[in-house]
Amino acid sequence: MSADEKTGAKAEQAKGKVKEMLGRMTGNDRLTAEGRIDQVKGETREQKQKANEAFRR
Repeated sequence: MSADEKTGAKAEQAKGKVKEMLGRMTGNDRLTAEGRIDQVKGETREQKQKANEAFRR
Protein backbone atom coordinates (compact mmCIF):
# COMPACT_ATOMS: atom_id res chain seq x y z
CA MET A 1 0.00 0.00 0.00
CA SER A 2 1.51 3.29 -1.00
CA ALA A 3 1.86 5.99 1.59
CA ASP A 4 -0.62 8.27 -0.23
CA GLU A 5 -3.28 5.59 -0.41
CA LYS A 6 -2.80 4.63 3.22
CA THR A 7 -2.94 8.26 4.32
CA GLY A 8 -6.09 8.83 2.29
CA ALA A 9 -7.82 5.82 3.81
CA LYS A 10 -6.83 6.81 7.35
CA ALA A 11 -7.91 10.43 6.72
CA GLU A 12 -11.32 9.26 5.53
CA GLN A 13 -11.70 7.12 8.64
CA ALA A 14 -10.73 10.04 10.89
CA LYS A 15 -13.13 12.37 9.08
CA GLY A 16 -15.88 9.83 9.62
CA LYS A 17 -15.13 9.52 13.33
CA VAL A 18 -15.32 13.29 13.74
CA LYS A 19 -18.61 13.48 11.82
CA GLU A 20 -20.09 10.64 13.85
CA MET A 21 -19.01 12.21 17.13
CA LEU A 22 -20.42 15.63 16.16
CA GLY A 23 -23.64 14.00 15.04
CA ARG A 24 -24.04 12.24 18.36
CA MET A 25 -23.23 15.39 20.33
CA THR A 26 -25.78 17.46 18.43
CA GLY A 27 -28.39 14.73 18.07
CA ASN A 28 -28.12 14.86 14.28
CA ASP A 29 -28.82 11.31 13.08
CA ARG A 30 -27.94 12.13 9.48
CA LEU A 31 -24.47 13.41 10.40
CA THR A 32 -23.92 10.35 12.59
CA ALA A 33 -24.83 8.07 9.68
CA GLU A 34 -22.60 10.00 7.27
CA GLY A 35 -19.73 9.59 9.71
CA ARG A 36 -20.23 5.86 9.88
CA ILE A 37 -20.36 5.66 6.09
CA ASP A 38 -17.09 7.59 5.77
CA GLN A 39 -15.44 5.26 8.25
CA VAL A 40 -16.58 2.19 6.35
CA LYS A 41 -15.38 3.68 3.06
CA GLY A 42 -11.95 4.32 4.55
CA GLU A 43 -11.75 0.83 6.05
CA THR A 44 -12.83 -0.68 2.74
CA ARG A 45 -10.16 1.25 0.83
CA GLU A 46 -7.54 0.11 3.34
CA GLN A 47 -8.61 -3.55 3.10
CA LYS A 48 -8.68 -3.37 -0.70
CA GLN A 49 -5.11 -2.11 -0.78
CA LYS A 50 -3.98 -4.81 1.65
CA ALA A 51 -5.60 -7.47 -0.52
CA ASN A 52 -3.93 -6.07 -3.64
CA GLU A 53 -0.57 -6.17 -1.87
CA ALA A 54 -1.11 -9.77 -0.81
CA PHE A 55 -1.83 -10.86 -4.38
CA ARG A 56 1.21 -9.02 -5.75
CA ARG A 57 3.58 -11.01 -3.58
